[in-house]
Amino acid sequence: MVWIFLSRLCLHSSAGLLCLKLFASSKMEQEPKGAEAIRPNMVLILADDLGFSDIGCYGGEIVTDNLDRLATRGVRFTQFYNAARCWPTRAALLTGYYPQQVRRDAIEAVPKSLQGKRPAWAPLVAAKLRSLGYRSFVSGKWHIDGNPLDNGFDRSFLVEDHDRFFSPNRLILDGHQLPKVSSDQSFYATTAIADRAMEFIDEHRTQFADRPFFLYLAFTAPHFPLHAKPEDIANYRSRYDPGWDEVRMQRSKKLNQLGFVLPEPAPLETEIGPPYRFDNVVRELGALEPMAEVPWSSLDPSQRRFQSQKMEVHAAMIERMDFEIGRIVNRLEMCGILDDTLIVFLSDNGASAEVMIRGDGHDPQAEPGSAESFLCLGPGWSRAANTPFRRHKTWVHEGGIATPCIVSWPNGNLASDPFRNQVAHAIDWAPTLVDIAGGSLLPMDPLAPEVPGMSLKSALIENSQQPDRILWWLHEGNRAIRMGNWKLVASRDQPWELYDLSSDRNEMRNVLAVHREKADDLERTWQAMQQTFANQVATASERNER
Repeated sequence: MVWIFLSRLCLHSSAGLLCLKLFASSKMEQEPKGAEAIRPNMVLILADDLGFSDIGCYGGEIVTDNLDRLATRGVRFTQFYNAARCWPTRAALLTGYYPQQVRRDAIEAVPKSLQGKRPAWAPLVAAKLRSLGYRSFVSGKWHIDGNPLDNGFDRSFLVEDHDRFFSPNRLILDGHQLPKVSSDQSFYATTAIADRAMEFIDEHRTQFADRPFFLYLAFTAPHFPLHAKPEDIANYRSRYDPGWDEVRMQRSKKLNQLGFVLPEPAPLETEIGPPYRFDNVVRELGALEPMAEVPWSSLDPSQRRFQSQKMEVHAAMIERMDFEIGRIVNRLEMCGILDDTLIVFLSDNGASAEVMIRGDGHDPQAEPGSAESFLCLGPGWSRAANTPFRRHKTWVHEGGIATPCIVSWPNGNLASDPFRNQVAHAIDWAPTLVDIAGGSLLPMDPLAPEVPGMSLKSALIENSQQPDRILWWLHEGNRAIRMGNWKLVASRDQPWELYDLSSDRNEMRNVLAVHREKADDLERTWQAMQQTFANQVATASERNER
């Protein structure tokens, strides 16, 4: 059955007719049964600054019918992690390494550890998939070093202007910059990213139907600026007037109704606000923008209206992204290849408490969500988006690093349990995709470090688990390590805290004083991993300089 969309989808375009023709002959084009037949097409979808509970199948009230259907047909991870920020997570996702190992996040004790360029022993997953017969495409936000076409991708469409959804200055197609989008065109970045992705799929089906493909679909939504189409914002008019405290409780209740076993939201932390301060925000927005997590009841009527309007735009951006994902899934189904396509959806970090004004600036008289406005979600709504967890993007408490992760693969014989409790990380998807494609991510360079990411194939197909998995984080002084259910975590310049996540996923009961020996052991392990990564970065730098 062709997927139902939130609004009527026109099927009379040349691309649509092309896929209908391909659908009619798809049985003739499918690969033969046997070893080659198990290699699925792969679509890796990354949202930008999406909170843990922002989508419907993770407790949200935002309309995400298409992602919810993917979850219904597939599985949801309950303990999936990212690297706390956009560019580190992208490096982890596409290499299988921690970003600090490949110079995509800093190890503060090592000079020049953040140089931007990956070591030669850390190719992107597209290069490995190419050796296994795949063609690869990327559409959306890049934020990785190098040119996609030099890193295993066959086609690329990059949105390199992250301050404008309606008239971006920098769009790059296959390495060539496109003309600047004028403000009078009906352009919207989220739609453009999906359009190009479908063009790549159509081209592949007409010219390379005998080969599988990998699509990396990296949306810029719902990252600031909060820009959305007026008709999408209208769907949420007054929806958020009750405020973020009420939304947090509603989402928490729905999460548990869905089958997640998670605690109620932790109390607001009134000392926590944006991780960076911008004086122009204070000048232009003033009291309308509280710079901390504060109770909704403490806001005056003008603040409440302003804040609810911002969340209306955030929700509209997510619903539009979901709609565009639905268009792509619909295209795959019309082409007869949906059941043989592995689709993964996740976010690069938790929702953001950042508040800044960039790009073309902010017109206080402009309608929120319009091109003339530049607004950010801010700490109050970010905390609601990350329900039920604490903290935000850039922190490595659960609110900053826990992401929804949906996997759909109808012909993949996934175990029927709808949830996966395996502790997993963005570093795991590169080895997983290569494993499913029939290869291995073992490095060819004998001096290269072992890939820390692990394949999730058995977790998907058999629902097997590795209970004592160790994961490590460092971003701008925020640091953490998780071993089994124990998590040692600290904010920048703050002392370590210890939590037992099996009973305290909200990180509210610091048990470090009671389990000092466990904390010391975890700290030693964290330090040892940091030193190992520092040595790897130093060695890679020396080899590059020779």
